[in-house]
Amino acid sequence: MPNANVEPSLSRSEHNAISRLADIVNVVRAFEWVSVAYFGTLSVVALVRPLPTARRAAIAGVGAVLCAAIPGLARAAGDGLRSTAPLAVILAGYYLSGAFALDPSPGFERWLLSWDRRLLGDPAVRFVHWPRAVLAPLEIMYVGCLLLVPAGFVVLRSAAAAPALIDRYWTIVIAAEFGSFLSLAFVYARPPWALAQRAALPDRAVHRAAAAFVERLTIRANTFPSGHAAGSLAVALGVIGPLPAAGIVLLALAVAICAAAVVGRYHYAIDVIAGIVLALVIFRTLG
Repeated sequence: MPNANVEPSLSRSEHNAISRLADIVNVVRAFEWVSVAYFGTLSVVALVRPLPTARRAAIAGVGAVLCAAIPGLARAAGDGLRSTAPLAVILAGYYLSGAFALDPSPGFERWLLSWDRRLLGDPAVRFVHWPRAVLAPLEIMYVGCLLLVPAGFVVLRSAAAAPALIDRYWTIVIAAEFGSFLSLAFVYARPPWALAQRAALPDRAVHRAAAAFVERLTIRANTFPSGHAAGSLAVALGVIGPLPAAGIVLLALAVAICAAAVVGRYHYAIDVIAGIVLALVIFRTLG
């Protein structure tokens, strides 16, 4: 009588498949797994949410392709490409989340606006008396926020930081950015500049230029928490440990970007507060 406890032997193809899977698990870094989890979540949510068929297929398809491409890149690419790929991955994650922005939630928008009124009074004119010499640089730093992400990486790389520190940097930054973008898959609110009265600021030329940039090159949807706040603070936190001086400079820029998000009415005040909390929680969790 055959022994019932003997496990069936695996075929060569099954052994090869298991070996390839083990290779992927071993080689994929933490920030790459965070990216795979994010795009996988977007794909699944797109399949269950009431979206137009073409949009559902586009989100799910792009998300699935990226879920496969990121581990594939991890196996095939060199360290240089893998260390810079997060820049493109973050942009892809941002614009893909914007594909969910179809029908705004009036209740959520009212809640966001209520916090603005509670914290700022009339947010449209709250900063009208601030000097142009302060407001103009704030607006410029807000528009240039995206440059802060590669700047943090370049600082670490230029200082010959250990690969583990660069991996940790990208894990903190990507988790903060994608943690901010993810809410759009579930609830959509318009940003304050699109929903309510725009900011009345004395630096009109700079503000008009910054507002035009935001209107034309962003997804025109409000991320909660604020990706600008969470991402910029995450950059500073990812650098400040190994390189305190550079980290303090980046932290000052992050604070300015957070202020600009509220002053220019690009984000609600509670967005920025939530973004700061998110970045701190991620930093504390990762140690």
